[in-house]
Amino acid sequence: MVSDSAILKKIERQPRHTAGYKQLVRELGVRGNDRRELAERLRQLVARGELVETDGDRYAIPQTAKSKNAVTGRLTMHRDGYGFVIPESAEVQQRIKGDIYIHANAIGSAMHGDRVLVEMGTIRSDGRSEGRILRVLGRAHPTVVGTFHYGPRYNYVRPMDEKITLDVIIPRGMEVPETGSSSAVPAAHTRAGRPRDSRQDAGATSRHRVIGEEVKHRAVAWEDLEGVVVDAEITEWPTPTQNPRGRVIEILGYEDDFGVDVEIVIRKYHLPHRFPGEVLEEAQAVEDIISARELQHRREYRSLPIVTIDGETARDFDDAVLVRRLENGNFELQVHIADVAHYVNEDSALDREARLRGNSVYFPDRAVPMLPIELSTNICSLRPHVDRLVMSCTMEIDHQGEIRGYEVNPGVIRSAERMTYTDVNFILEGDPGVRKRYERLAGNFELMRDLAMILNRKRERRGSIDFDLPEPVIEFDAFGLMRSITRSERNIAHRLIEEFMLSANECVAHYLEHKAIPSLYRIHEKPDPKRVYEFESIAAAFGYSLGVGALPVQRFQFKTDRRASYGTGKRPRETELPKEVHITPRMYQKLTQKIAGKPEEQILSYLMLRSLKQARYSEENEGHFALATATYTHFTSPIRRYPDLIIHRILKDALHQSAEAHEHGVAVGKGVPLASEAAASPWSERQEVFSSPKAKPGFVARAPLRQAQGRLSPARTSSKVTEPIPLEVLHEIAEESSQAERRADDAERELMEWKKVKFMEDRVGEDFDGLIVSVTKFGLFVELTELFVEGLVPLSTLTDDRYTYHENTRQIIGQRSRRTFSLGDQVRVLVDRIDPVQKKIQFALFAERPARSERKHKRR
Repeated sequence: MVSDSAILKKIERQPRHTAGYKQLVRELGVRGNDRRELAERLRQLVARGELVETDGDRYAIPQTAKSKNAVTGRLTMHRDGYGFVIPESAEVQQRIKGDIYIHANAIGSAMHGDRVLVEMGTIRSDGRSEGRILRVLGRAHPTVVGTFHYGPRYNYVRPMDEKITLDVIIPRGMEVPETGSSSAVPAAHTRAGRPRDSRQDAGATSRHRVIGEEVKHRAVAWEDLEGVVVDAEITEWPTPTQNPRGRVIEILGYEDDFGVDVEIVIRKYHLPHRFPGEVLEEAQAVEDIISARELQHRREYRSLPIVTIDGETARDFDDAVLVRRLENGNFELQVHIADVAHYVNEDSALDREARLRGNSVYFPDRAVPMLPIELSTNICSLRPHVDRLVMSCTMEIDHQGEIRGYEVNPGVIRSAERMTYTDVNFILEGDPGVRKRYERLAGNFELMRDLAMILNRKRERRGSIDFDLPEPVIEFDAFGLMRSITRSERNIAHRLIEEFMLSANECVAHYLEHKAIPSLYRIHEKPDPKRVYEFESIAAAFGYSLGVGALPVQRFQFKTDRRASYGTGKRPRETELPKEVHITPRMYQKLTQKIAGKPEEQILSYLMLRSLKQARYSEENEGHFALATATYTHFTSPIRRYPDLIIHRILKDALHQSAEAHEHGVAVGKGVPLASEAAASPWSERQEVFSSPKAKPGFVARAPLRQAQGRLSPARTSSKVTEPIPLEVLHEIAEESSQAERRADDAERELMEWKKVKFMEDRVGEDFDGLIVSVTKFGLFVELTELFVEGLVPLSTLTDDRYTYHENTRQIIGQRSRRTFSLGDQVRVLVDRIDPVQKKIQFALFAERPARSERKHKRR
């Protein structure tokens, strides 16, 4: 069957870059059942925006579908009706300053978040450009969550997302969900345009949609829906003269009802939260029995004191660990990961649903799991005192933290204890009661601590960045109501699990790359030069620098700018772009060490984090900047991350095909020692390779290293195995998983902010200490020191002087008093008001009341 790239190339070669379905069938030589697959591929290419379906059953390349100035991008709407398109093309991003402005009259039928084809106008002298939307390539919101209202002419739903600016009209008779359809998922909610299985069993799926407390709906018949939050499916998209139309598919309750906020966020971000019937059937059919035949092909670990270490509220246990001392004095680290791939077969209903979800989503009081609870909290979860199948990575680590050898293999364990971070921390701090309770394991935890500290020092030598920024944690009382917002604690128990998981991930990535097997990588690219220098300008105000030196700039002219100036007598506009800047993780690391414990540590750490790019998944290995490592993947959380499940499949396939010895019927992959810290990082200042002492017998000796594309990587083995998953499929999975991760992060962040706003509603009028974390032309953003809550002090509320924003110094300064507000300043603020619509908090600077004698003096 022809590939996606072959289809695109064929269309690109056509005179107008368009081709019809029948033409493609004829010229690509597609016959029989392959025609159906060609149609499916064309539909997926359209869903991804790589093709545009035009009139007459024809397909076109988006940039040439209407205009040679047409570009694709994502539309972001403003609540006032206009919008901006964020171009996907890096060339377009370089040509213009900012995004493409779209006037309200040029929006057409597009809505916020849609992927669109936009015709870009002339680039103005200031580098900005306007445009008009030609076509919607992909819809972001098949459903809209909002409040229902009755109207004199028609009923409507007002979206809770203020960026969705149009009300959804609900025709008469469409106000109440159809019987049995309140739990249905609209067919438009798909991955890459693929329709979901419509078979839904409301009764069977209700308990599987989330893990945690369910929404306590009001016991009413919903005869009056005024002000009730509903989820509406869009049945007709908007036009320039008409609002979208839809039907109510689910009634959630009143916004202030307990738990409705979570349900709103789930639907706003279109998180798949109900498992189709066939998925539940597959999950319920999985037997929690390990056959004797299966045990013959696995290494035996059940007699070892292996433990899981997780948070108090965790229900899915992906990983278990053990540390022992070897005869030669080195450490043996065992990391055992739940063998989810044994139960979730490729292209099964369970697999398709896991791929659609991408990951589990965790909210303060519940979770939306990637897999049904039969697997996620039972059969796959490494529960204590029961036999569980695992994929194991055993490492020999010396006293410098260097991995001298490792093995990966399938195994079976019986977790000795379900430990929590809190109890492990108590043990390591010497708490007599907890140490007595876990007396037989205390020595193991001390070994874990020692090894974790060694591994952490190795990463420091390598240049790995660790900002250690605290995160907010919401505490609930016995009735499920918010009690407080505190900062998360990251103790030594958290750190040792982090270090062990990092080591296992790196070993598995190294093993698969060494075998030259197409795989998924967790990559983190170098920061953008522009963002680096934006941070440098702010850090300079505090007296700090990353040490990158002067900004090298290159100037050039685009052909379009030269054509626009032709015959006008004007000189073509020159574009300035920062060149590649020499930046290494160690520069960030050194700066974090300099500011540690300083008053400005929090604000500078946050700004440094913002200057970095976001990590993502890719089928191409580009290294991990923040970890300062050349090869990294995600292997340790297959219950809650789909890429980890993919890595397990690839790893198991590689082990079965491997030419290495099968010990007692067990497929074992033996890895070469990982490169020392000087050679392990593609961003290291030094690139020499150090020789190592002789490896422990039973582990494979070091393989030669070669220089490849500016970084060191292991030489490929001569016995190359076949690829388990094609590269184009890996690319799709990487893109989908990265998008699902962003979606989950955004949903978790929004709900946390919503919870904070609710928590502060009863504290209007109270005053708190705060830190200025951002200065803008419209005011100061202040984070409360004790409560981890952020709000705005509007510039208009500073009435004791006329204040103006100075962009060059990022300060707000009073014209008469010269009073200055800068990043990192400590202030006292009053909780002034809560905006219930925008879910935002407004502060006012707190002015102490003068003493009684001073007030009397002033009255005189």
